[in-house]
Parts: sequence; C-alpha cells; structure tokens
Amino acid sequence: MADPPLPDLLSLEPDELHQALLRHFEGRGQPGYRAGQVQRWIYEGLARTPEEMTDLPAPERAALGEAFRLDEPAEERLSESRDGTVKHLWRLSDGHLVESVLIPTERRLTLCISSQAGCAMGCTFCATGWGGFDRQLTPGEIVGQYRASRRWVEGRDLGTVTNLVFMGMGEPLANRGALHPALTILNQGYRVGARRITVSTVGVVPGILELAERPEQFRLALSLHAPDPELRRGLIPLEKRYPLPQVMSALRRFDEAGGKRITFEYTLIRGVNDAMELVPPLADLAREVGAFVNLIPFNPIPYQDWRPSPAERIRAFAAGLEARGVEAAVRETRGRDIEAACGQLRAQVLVQMGKGRSG
Repeated sequence: MADPPLPDLLSLEPDELHQALLRHFEGRGQPGYRAGQVQRWIYEGLARTPEEMTDLPAPERAALGEAFRLDEPAEERLSESRDGTVKHLWRLSDGHLVESVLIPTERRLTLCISSQAGCAMGCTFCATGWGGFDRQLTPGEIVGQYRASRRWVEGRDLGTVTNLVFMGMGEPLANRGALHPALTILNQGYRVGARRITVSTVGVVPGILELAERPEQFRLALSLHAPDPELRRGLIPLEKRYPLPQVMSALRRFDEAGGKRITFEYTLIRGVNDAMELVPPLADLAREVGAFVNLIPFNPIPYQDWRPSPAERIRAFAAGLEARGVEAAVRETRGRDIEAACGQLRAQVLVQMGKGRSG
C-alpha cells in the first residue's frame, strides 16, 4: 500500500500553515520563529522548494522537505501573443494539464486561473469541455498557478499581477472544497484584495449562496449567455438543474450582502444568441441585481462551426443595453493568435496526444 502524500504547504490556509509549521519545528526542538520564516518564503519569496529558504539551517531545510511538499505546477508550454497576452499550460504532479492566462492592459495585469483539470459542465461554446473532465484541483494547485505566473511576470520586470479571475478551465463553484481555501490563501496569505478577485460560474446556486455568506467582497461573474431559459439550456446544460429564476434569486442574495459586484458574461454567437429582441430581457435581468454586462465575441473552437457575431451587431447590443440603463462593455478579443481562450491550448495538446472528444 502506497504511503499517503505529504501535506502540501500551498494548500493550507494561513492559520493552518502557521500551526502545522509550529508543530513541525517544535518537534525538532527549533524556535517558533522558524514558522514565520517559512511563511515569508512562501508568501513573499514565492519559494518553490525548502532549499531556496536560505535563512533556515541546512538540516532544517532537509527536514522540511521530508515532512511537506510544495505542489506547484510545472511549465509545460508557453505561448506569447502579439498583443501581450501570455498563456501558460501547466503540468500537474500527476501529469494532468491546466491553463492560466496573463492579460495586460494599460492599468492592470489580470491573471485568469483554472479550478479544475477539464470541466464537466458541457457548455456548447467552450473548448475546455471538449477535452473532458479529469479531476478537481487542490487549493495548492490553484494557488500554484498564481505563484508561478507572478514569478514569471516579476522575473521579466513586467510589474505584478493586479487582478485574479477564476475564469480558466473548470467550474469554480463545482470545486468549492478547494475554491474557498484558495480564496482565503490568496487574500490573507498573498494579500490579493478581495475586490480584485472575481469568481466565475455558470450558475451553481449553492455555491453562489455560500460565496454570498463570506465577509470578503469577492466579485462574482455569471456566465449568462442568454436571458431566455430555453435558449440558455441549449448553451449551458446546467440550466436544467439550476434554472435561471433560481440563479437570479441567488444573485439577489449575493447582491444584498453589499459591496459585491456582479458581472454578466455574454458570449455573442452569430445567429444563436445575438437577436436584438434579446436585449430588453437581458437588460431587465442586469438591472435586477445591478450587474455590469461583458459582451464577448465568440472564440471558435474545434468541434463547432459557430462564428462570432458581426462587430456591428455587438455594438448594437451594447448600445441597446446602455439605452436601458445597463452599463456594458465589449471585451476586446485577446490572444487569438495563441489560442488564448479558455481550454484552447489544452485542447490543441490533447489532439496532438490523440486524446479528447471526437466528432
């Protein structure tokens, strides 16, 4: 029978980490301040191994490595776009692949991270589901994407990561057992402000309600994509389990918690969900919870012949929303030359490996 895996330092919330390190060092007759040294190396120094923690005596570095692990993913592939967008494909310790994307603008550098290896939601417009669902990520594997990406950015004097969005591979609220610790670790350990962290969901109602109960003002993005339940059901299978009226009820609860901004993500697909008669009901839903609407041109994916809505239709959609008192923006398509949309690079690699969905 295989030995159980060592505890992962990156998966422990700050208080848990401190207590685990205190017990470890006390058991070795070491002073308690050693725990703080290791925490600084993890949160501030972004150390990848105990060997990098140079203010610890060599025997203590060795003992730490025998007692714990730091489960940070390894870089499998890197793609850099002409527009500055950078996509990392990370290989986890068991060989599964996940993606993260760095998106620079004039005022911020946003990191989009994954919460699952693959996705089981089956949304018809998304490349991630094409490769299937492998497993949940641990808190450390989620946090590890942030650490590795931040180290990559800072090592090239590109500033620092200012915003985090859980909009990569997977449904974050279907992995709440890892999401909530990861949020706490990023916020309390790495000092990423709650208002700079956005969690995206296709409408997992229990998860929305749990997030509403947290005291931190994390942001929430709903992958809406259609204001009509029947049309939405054809795009997002989870609509059958959590119908739009239930989702809106949960969003009202989230909104009533105060200070927690809601965004609607709406991917515009030519001839599918871009009819102008959809603008008024979309505006009604947005006004109900004070949501900002992000209009996103569809990114082509391997198994669909859909195309993005024409630019003039997207502009008309935005103007129609704004005329009804809803703040809206058209998300600039970034990194198309490197297949930066969620799941695209992983799908490409899976095709090369002879894996993924056929047909």
